[in-house]
Amino acid sequence: MTVKEIEKKSLKLKSIEKIHLVEAILSSLDKPDPDIEKAWLKEATVRFSAYEKGELKTIPFETVIKKIKRK
Repeated sequence: MTVKEIEKKSLKLKSIEKIHLVEAILSSLDKPDPDIEKAWLKEATVRFSAYEKGELKTIPFETVIKKIKRK
């Protein structure tokens, strides 16, 4: 079945059926990629380690909030 055929058939569905179909499709797209998750975990670990060693320049929370409020 082609995408066009699926689209044509899905447009004939009742509203609630369309909602369920859309939810199913969207949830299938929202799966984390294990390789990306692994890369982010590695990056976070490296950054936290650098922070603990004092090798990472940090900005106080209050300073960040003040900058945001000025914009």
